[in-house]
Amino acid sequence: MLHVGLTGGIGSGKSTVARRLVARGAVLVDADVLAREVVAAGTDGFAEVVAQFGAGVVGPDGELDRPALGAVVFGDAEARARLNAIVHPRVRERSTAMVAAAAPDAVVVQDVPLLVEGGMAARFALVVVVHADAEVRVARLVEQRGMDAADARSRIAAQATDDARRAVADVWLDNGGSPDDVAAAVDRLWAERLVPFEADLRRDRVERDGPHPVVPSDPGWAGAGARLVARVAAAAGGTGRGVDHIGPTAVPGLPAPDVVELQLAVDADVDPDTLRDALRPAGFVADAVRAHLFRSADPGRPANLQVNAVGSEEWRAALLSRDWLRADPEAQSQLAERTVRAGDDAAYATAERAWWAAVSPRAEDWAASSGWAPSLH
Repeated sequence: MLHVGLTGGIGSGKSTVARRLVARGAVLVDADVLAREVVAAGTDGFAEVVAQFGAGVVGPDGELDRPALGAVVFGDAEARARLNAIVHPRVRERSTAMVAAAAPDAVVVQDVPLLVEGGMAARFALVVVVHADAEVRVARLVEQRGMDAADARSRIAAQATDDARRAVADVWLDNGGSPDDVAAAVDRLWAERLVPFEADLRRDRVERDGPHPVVPSDPGWAGAGARLVARVAAAAGGTGRGVDHIGPTAVPGLPAPDVVELQLAVDADVDPDTLRDALRPAGFVADAVRAHLFRSADPGRPANLQVNAVGSEEWRAALLSRDWLRADPEAQSQLAERTVRAGDDAAYATAERAWWAAVSPRAEDWAASSGWAPSLH
């Protein structure tokens, strides 16, 4: 089973994308729909809302008058927090039940409008953000929902910024064009990424195995590393002692194979094999050969995760080499010269190991002179 988080600002067309994913075979858990269901007339959630905000939020039909309730909470952070405390736990409970009822081979898409605002991105193996420019969204809200333009802009401004959404987005899906364009983009996402991702997670092995050519440094590696670090940390829970983005993709400006390297620190008595079930929801499966290595099953973002004991030589060396290279442009240049002609990740790894064996005394001298010490994150 693959868990996908779907989000986007009001008016971005997120529901259009969700419907297309359902048409392709996804199981949809829609937080907005659940938020209505858990406070429908006759539920305990409805009773609690009325008790908190008064009979004035009940419409003539006996259901909640959402515009009236919105007027109460929209500009009042304390009132909004009280409403959220009623709605959100009930939505989480219903969502959990729906996910548990899905088939083992399901691609479960959880449509969460406030995924960014709620800090929920790390709960999913993949996050899809649906985007449209602000003025396109305003026009949609005016034409399709009858909103006043000023109100539409106010609601957009109250939500997460585009930069905040980009930071959590594994997939940035532009929905500013025609319906055919976004439908085609969703179909490609489904066939080329979601279906093979789910299949590898279910089979507990990665079918695609490079090779990955050496490419120029990509500014997107830092963001991808940060997303994966947060995801692995959440999945490992108390077993993990820290997660770091390591290797050449963690050094800005350094050419490297397009494979993000991570390190999960654990206590020395932790058997990496015991982490298999915990790391699978984060999108990682155990390598068939190397006991301390997990690999991302996401065909759109190759990544390797090393599990090393805190205090071990491997754990320390991974952090030292990264931090020294970040601090020493000359060392970066020398490594680049050694590895830029490597054809793929296997050749790169061989060249990098030979280089490190020769220069590690320099790195140790830098550590001693700078006061560097490995740390847990």
